[in-house]
Amino acid sequence: MRQGIFTITENALLAAGAYKMVLTGDTTDVAAPGQFVNIALPGRFLRRPISVCDRSEGRLTLLYKTVGKGTAQMAAMRPGDTLDVLTGLGNGFSLEEAGSTPLLAGGGIGAAPLYWLAKALIARGVRPHAVLGFNRAADVFYADEFAALGCAVTVATADGGAGVRGFVTDAMKGVSYSYVYACGPEAMLRAVWERTTGDGQFSFEARMGCGFGACMGCTRQTTAGPKRVCKDGPVFRKGEILWEA
Repeated sequence: MRQGIFTITENALLAAGAYKMVLTGDTTDVAAPGQFVNIALPGRFLRRPISVCDRSEGRLTLLYKTVGKGTAQMAAMRPGDTLDVLTGLGNGFSLEEAGSTPLLAGGGIGAAPLYWLAKALIARGVRPHAVLGFNRAADVFYADEFAALGCAVTVATADGGAGVRGFVTDAMKGVSYSYVYACGPEAMLRAVWERTTGDGQFSFEARMGCGFGACMGCTRQTTAGPKRVCKDGPVFRKGEILWEA
């Protein structure tokens, strides 16, 4: 973990309530797709955890959705503003088990960390299939960016306004895959977990106090006992996940 000051170079609306923020600063500790950063906002007691969408030397791309006062405050920021950011948080996805045709299942803003994952997999000669789920056509973002990487892309919308009508699991029907990577709301993760065969990795979203394992506020039960989403996750193996009844 590293604390640093980052400068905003871009903060643009992508789709309904979804934004892309590009930061410049020290990215040394950002090592793996699936990791996240924790952002301090002026006047806010708790930092905001945001998944890393993409990373290059000295540059981070974050995608976020405005869901409360904190993220609304982020949306109002402009290029040149600075942010206090904790980087290198969490354990990311492992690429070793992907096989030749992994499935990337993203629900809403959960698509964000799967973009960097897709880049990393394609660099290894793997060709992922990204299935991205949204509520409506106005919510869809980054489908073209995944396709530009070389991914097969299927979009699902709950209202049928774009792509397949239904949820991520509906769009997965008929897709052949060697492994599963998933990120999104817990209800979506559970549905994917229940409907997929074989192994996979699932990235969880959670409210966090500290973001680095000290407060235990984001603990969830696993087959190996309680684990912290921020420190032990956010990525968990399919076989270790337990669901509440």
